[in-house]
Amino acid sequence: MPGTGPRIPARRDTFTCLLTPDITTLWVVAFLLLCTYLLNSLVFKPILQVIDQRTNAVRGARELADSASQKATAAAAEYEQKFNAARTEVYGQMDEMRKVALDKRATLIAATRATAEQELKAATVRVQQESQTARESLDRNANNLAGAIVTRVLGRAS
Repeated sequence: MPGTGPRIPARRDTFTCLLTPDITTLWVVAFLLLCTYLLNSLVFKPILQVIDQRTNAVRGARELADSASQKATAAAAEYEQKFNAARTEVYGQMDEMRKVALDKRATLIAATRATAEQELKAATVRVQQESQTARESLDRNANNLAGAIVTRVLGRAS
């Protein structure tokens, strides 16, 4: 039955049928445009805004951290500088106190030495005087004793 089956369009009909848009094609295009608009405004823009906000927040936090790090480094350097200055000042004061103590010690040693020399001279003079007095006393006693011995010896002999 040559005329009862499905009719196969001629090649020319198929080509013109494909090029001619029908209403469903327009509905699909309109639906795709609507979906694109809705997805863009309801999903993509808010997600991109959140990503931008997070990026800005991270950037701000990094800048804040860098600033805090720089301030901490500057504060540490200032602390080191002040600490070294204070240490130098304390060492200077200690040296000055040591010099004063050494000068005082030298003065005390000199005074003690002078006092000791004076006492030694006084003791030497005193010993010499006592020695002289003892010699004179011994000489007197020796003369008296010699006289007494002579008197006794001669007095017995006579």
